[in-house]
Amino acid sequence: MTKIGIASDHAGYEMKEFLVGYLDAMGYEVLDFGTDSPESVDYPDYAHPLAEAVEKGEVACGVALCGSGEGMSITLNKHQGVRAGLCWDPEIASLIRRHNDANVIVFPARFITNDEAVQMLDAYFAAQFEGGRHEKRVAKIPVPTAAAESSK
Repeated sequence: MTKIGIASDHAGYEMKEFLVGYLDAMGYEVLDFGTDSPESVDYPDYAHPLAEAVEKGEVACGVALCGSGEGMSITLNKHQGVRAGLCWDPEIASLIRRHNDANVIVFPARFITNDEAVQMLDAYFAAQFEGGRHEKRVAKIPVPTAAAESSK
């Protein structure tokens, strides 16, 4: 069973709860990083643990939600092993997987419906990384370390 991580702030809480049920019904094992209520919280407190689980391979990929999706995206992408893509429609959800090998899909919970989130999740999970010309680009995403730079 594939394990999926999920995290949200208060603005994404209700949609997160809906998506946990959807993912469970689809046969995924869901690791919920919170939040656990609609009370105001700080999105980095939930984004960082999700990102760490993705980086460590504890989950196959992640789903993140906040009001605009931007806070989660910004925070998640601070992690070198995370490629988080903010999605507004199914085509973007497919492209972030196919072209960017995104390992976290991010939703703007205040601007989309549960049905739209499901359509995007389905498109994301149906897509596969295409490799090829995209592989070289994805390999350039992490910030080079000093050791890697000095060996060039």
